[in-house]
Amino acid sequence: RVKVAFPIFMEIFIMEFIIEIIREAGVKLPRPVGQAVSIVGGIVIGQAAVNANLVSPVTLVIVALTAISSFTSPVYYLGITHRILRFFLLVCSSLLGTYGFILGLLFIHAHVARLVSFGVPYLSPFSPLRLRDWTDMLIRIPMKKLRTRPAFLKTRKPKKGEDTPMVQRDRRNT
Repeated sequence: RVKVAFPIFMEIFIMEFIIEIIREAGVKLPRPVGQAVSIVGGIVIGQAAVNANLVSPVTLVIVALTAISSFTSPVYYLGITHRILRFFLLVCSSLLGTYGFILGLLFIHAHVARLVSFGVPYLSPFSPLRLRDWTDMLIRIPMKKLRTRPAFLKTRKPKKGEDTPMVQRDRRNT
């Protein structure tokens, strides 16, 4: 760390920025060429950054592991969200240290808790705490034992097995 000219925040920010550029370049190129450019570009630029004392080898390894682990996300668009939030948490951490990291996580959690998708809270059944909705959350319960629908769905018929007016009308016509 003595030879490195930048503080750790700048080191990580520079490396994250370079990785994002390499990732975008790899996406824009044809598939076989893009993968080769990404791999070779990452190795060459990483080695050059360490030799030029722009970043320390430990920082390079940590940022590389973070970049590789971002590819484990099953949904591509979720990976983009993680990358954006990583920069947000980097800024929070650089300003206030561990407290900034925790405050950043709390801010993200508060934002997600306020989100509503199609009238259903994003964190349901956790966020509006209704213990009876937890019956089928972690362990799959047999369908015969599930008598009610989750309250967060706000259905007209909260009990299972009740027919809707449309189904009742169709049964009379047959």
